[in-house]
Amino acid sequence: MDGAGGTKGGIGRFFIGLIMMIAGGYLFLDAIRVTNGFHLGYSFMRFGSFHLTGGMVLVPFIFGVGMIFYNGKSIVGWLLSGSSIVMLGFGIITNIHFRLRSMSAFELMTILVLTVGGIGLFLSSLKNLGQDDDN
Repeated sequence: MDGAGGTKGGIGRFFIGLIMMIAGGYLFLDAIRVTNGFHLGYSFMRFGSFHLTGGMVLVPFIFGVGMIFYNGKSIVGWLLSGSSIVMLGFGIITNIHFRLRSMSAFELMTILVLTVGGIGLFLSSLKNLGQDDDN
């Protein structure tokens, strides 16, 4: 009977490693705090000495929406509105900050042992158990 990955590795090691990886990954992602620095009055793009703010991106959007409501087939209106939405989304995404919350050394070591130990067990389950370890 074959084990994990079609080898004679241990199925138990496979599932224990998988559970450890999932638990460590969850704890790691739970420790990350996401904040943003996007505000409509602050610069989020720079072109030389010109600063583009989130509020400036809304001006072409407003004109584009007006053109679309006046004539639904207006290519310029659709381009203005679409490019403004893309630039607004780009500005929001580029101003996201990731911070690791403060934690004790025990919590950090638990996360590392679960994640790295889980990866080790998971990968070791994919090789043959009867295989010589000198290779």
